[in-house]
Amino acid sequence: MNTPHPTRNRSPIDAWLMAADTTLRTLLAPAQASRPCPTVPNEPTQLSAADKALSGALMRVNHVGEVCAQALYTAQALSTRSESLRQHFHQAAREETDHLAWTRQRMDELGARPSLLNPLWFAGAFGIGLVAGRLGGDPVSLGFVVETEKQVEAHLQSHLQRLPAHDHASRAIVAQMKDDEARHAVDAQKSGAAPLPAPVQQVMRMAARVMTTVAQRV
Repeated sequence: MNTPHPTRNRSPIDAWLMAADTTLRTLLAPAQASRPCPTVPNEPTQLSAADKALSGALMRVNHVGEVCAQALYTAQALSTRSESLRQHFHQAAREETDHLAWTRQRMDELGARPSLLNPLWFAGAFGIGLVAGRLGGDPVSLGFVVETEKQVEAHLQSHLQRLPAHDHASRAIVAQMKDDEARHAVDAQKSGAAPLPAPVQQVMRMAARVMTTVAQRV
């Protein structure tokens, strides 16, 4: 299960070892959800081959987003000096692990594969989280969470519009993920997030566009 480890009495080496463990678990081990996978009762999913291919590609993009979320929160927990904020990041990561498990399960059901570039996506998100935490401090780190979650929420809303109408299984997962991401943004805002400059937000949107375009195919 991709569950962060206890954080009391850790040395810097312990912290890095735990981050490495999370990396390996995210990229190599099957994620285990702590919550049941969302479903729509009495709404069986029946899809054509074309619809299955579309849903599989979109769920692969969502799975990549959850790989990046694990990397971002792991790096931010590693960077902060605040124990309460570290626990905040770990709790968010636990919920993102549910998303990681749900999207992978749905991909398997659709006959889709994960992105071949998951190690690259993880490394990029980890680097962003580490730089934000080390150079900008906790307010900037939280600001990245707010902006990231807002963009993810908008991205998931677009997927609800693009997913086949009869793909009730995928739509239920995406809808729950969207609600969770919105709450993560609110929680980060309440924890003291600093607003990011407009150019930084624009760069984040451009990077996300590249990731989603590539991940849908590779």
